[in-house]
Amino acid sequence: MLRSMTGYGRAQSADENISVLVEIKSVNHRYFEFSARVPRMYGFLEDKLKSYVQSRVARGKIDAAVYIETLATKNAAVHVDMALAQAYIEALTPLAESQSLKNDLSVMSIARLPDVLNVTHEELDEDAVWHTVEAAASEAVDKFIAAREQEGERLRLDIQGKAEAILHRVAMIEERSPQTVEEYRRRMREHMRAVLGDSPDEQRILTEAAIYADKVAVDEETVRLRSHFQQLQEILASDEAVGRRLDFLVQEMNRETNTIGSKAQDVEIVRAVLDIKSDIEKIREQVQNVE
Repeated sequence: MLRSMTGYGRAQSADENISVLVEIKSVNHRYFEFSARVPRMYGFLEDKLKSYVQSRVARGKIDAAVYIETLATKNAAVHVDMALAQAYIEALTPLAESQSLKNDLSVMSIARLPDVLNVTHEELDEDAVWHTVEAAASEAVDKFIAAREQEGERLRLDIQGKAEAILHRVAMIEERSPQTVEEYRRRMREHMRAVLGDSPDEQRILTEAAIYADKVAVDEETVRLRSHFQQLQEILASDEAVGRRLDFLVQEMNRETNTIGSKAQDVEIVRAVLDIKSDIEKIREQVQNVE
């Protein structure tokens, strides 16, 4: 199924110690680019999360955010720097007396002073933390991919609609091209009759018409163009990341169309070529959004 490169997903998970929220979003990018925001003490999660997302997503500029709330504090210890607290008291008491200020020192006011309280945590169980984060990441990526696929289906329908319009014009060109040769032969005959009377040189007319037919022939180009659109249908039905293949294929479509345009000597064909080029450009713009 075709996937867009834009998407969003979020999910939560928890164990007895932490609650985790993971958010993932992306925009277009030629390659896979990943950045993550994680709490400072959980920095080890960034590489793990990148590897996990990259195993499921091929392209796009991915931004992930991990929010962790501690549910249990059994691994935390609070230490009081008694010497520092005493130093604060000894410094602040004379200050209050000398300035005739109210001495309102309390346990809480002293505890709020810098470095009086120090909180330490036992070493994290990184495997346990990652297990909980991975559960949230898995669900978030599932939703993220589902959003990409939903947008990808819209892109597929739009691309297919434009492809059908292009093939309709290609059929017109294939039908019109031989008619232009016959019209050229008729114009030559009329011109030679005007110059030579009723005895035009039929052999010369046939030769000139053959040269003209070879000059304006677009059979090879339309066959290759049809082949490219057949490939397009096959790629759109693929379950793989196909954005780069589609980008290359659109370039080939444009090349064949430009060749047809350079050979065109007929107004109707020129108009059809311009319409084809316009639709191919619209397909190219949509392909830029495909993973």
